Amino acid sequence: MSFPLLTATAALPALGAIATAAVPAARRTAAKWLALLFSLGTLALAVVALVRFEPGGARYQLTESHAWIAEFGVRYELGVDGIGVSLLALTALLVPFVILAGWHDADPLEDARPNRRWRPTQGFFALILAVEAMVILSFEATDVFLFYILFEAMLIPMYFLIGGFGDRAAPAQFAAKAAGGGDEAAATQRSYAAVKFLLYNLAGGLIMLAAVIGLYVVAGTFSLTEIAEARANGSLSMATNTERLLFLGFFFAFAVKAPLWPLHTWLPNAMGEATAPVAVLITAVVDKVGTFAMLRFCLQLFPEASKWATPAILVLALISIVYGALLAVGQRDMKRLIAYASISHFGFIIMGIFAMTSQGQSGATLYMINHGISTAALMLVAGFLISRRGSRLIADYGGVQKVAPVLAGTFLIGGLATLSLPGLSPFVSEFLVLVGTFSRYPVIGIIATLGIVLAALYVLVLYQRTMTGPVKAEIRTMPDLRVRELVVVAPLIALLLFLGVYPKPLTQIVDPAVQHTLSDVQKTDPKPEVEAAR
Repeated sequence: MSFPLLTATAALPALGAIATAAVPAARRTAAKWLALLFSLGTLALAVVALVRFEPGGARYQLTESHAWIAEFGVRYELGVDGIGVSLLALTALLVPFVILAGWHDADPLEDARPNRRWRPTQGFFALILAVEAMVILSFEATDVFLFYILFEAMLIPMYFLIGGFGDRAAPAQFAAKAAGGGDEAAATQRSYAAVKFLLYNLAGGLIMLAAVIGLYVVAGTFSLTEIAEARANGSLSMATNTERLLFLGFFFAFAVKAPLWPLHTWLPNAMGEATAPVAVLITAVVDKVGTFAMLRFCLQLFPEASKWATPAILVLALISIVYGALLAVGQRDMKRLIAYASISHFGFIIMGIFAMTSQGQSGATLYMINHGISTAALMLVAGFLISRRGSRLIADYGGVQKVAPVLAGTFLIGGLATLSLPGLSPFVSEFLVLVGTFSRYPVIGIIATLGIVLAALYVLVLYQRTMTGPVKAEIRTMPDLRVRELVVVAPLIALLLFLGVYPKPLTQIVDPAVQHTLSDVQKTDPKPEVEAAR
């Protein structure tokens, strides 16, 4: 029996979470190093999976299948295609940086007043590893019921990470700690953000549960591969209305997770109140499960319904692009600006998926990966900046580049990647999405380019207001990036540059998976107008 590599990539961080949580309370540093070692071990296994994956081979590789709940046809089935293995590698790559960046985020607070609660360091890092294990397994699951369990279970550790380990920098309305009430108010904001995150995603999950049950009633199995084969050979057919209702049940849950307008409102609250590393975990890792599931489940299980819903979804994606970018322009809170920018970027990803072209879907998959890297770089540097000043307000900064040039330079590169500057990896993704969309829906593609213009506006204005101009009194003693922080940021910037000029290592992995997805929905790329005319 071959080594269960996919199980190991998820089991290792799960074991790491248990081991980290079991470290004695007095040995916080040991818990941090233990969590980091487990995350690096997971990264090593992910690299092995990436190397063993054959782009031209079978659709699902490194497969595992075992009986689980036989009475209901539920199996423990795993397998990765090019999209799944790429996102698995992204998750395993980012978590060590998240742990390093949050090295001191859960340290006990110096202020020992009664309303200052002790922050359990071991719990913080154990929860991060638990999220990693569930996200990785969700990228590997080919049993619909197993995926649903993971889709819902990852909400629990995220809830505690947001509500229990929130950002220490108070938002604008609580910046002045008047009469000792600011701490309670800030804690209330964190609790509100955590509950809103949980309720929105649970609502989507409950609707998906009804659709999962309906799918089992129709298909008699939860196996994604069996259902797809039955659809392909004609032994399984769904009534039009049934397929559409099931599609909407799945898509609604994924649109909440993604997040897609108008189901997006939980994201700015969650990212604003979470620590910067946890905010990266939300938008660069957890939210990718939603867009990934649209490709793996919506298009593969419900091809006709996907085509039926495409016009409406493209309109919603377009609104997300423009709406998110416009709100990012008007933000005064640095972290909420990045959150609204992410809503705009997820609009591009969903638009590329439902453009139903090879360029659009390849671009959308690359966008998931490149957005994860670029947002991690920008948000983590922003977190380092906020930890120094103690404020998330853009107006509280100015002249940072004169006292901390390395911090300002890395912040600029992260921002330029966010606006998809040519030469950085997100440009390739955004270009492919726009080309793929324009070739089939030219009006949508043209309007979507407004998101590029607005991205340049909110990123450059953010940099100008925080990094240039006169040095504010509170900034004069600000230290530059430390060694640990450079270790976090430098590899991410190197990846942005490398994949910006040479994206082939990614495209040759994801392109075959994209062709399989297009064949599921029976779509081919539209011919160029010049060729059609000839």
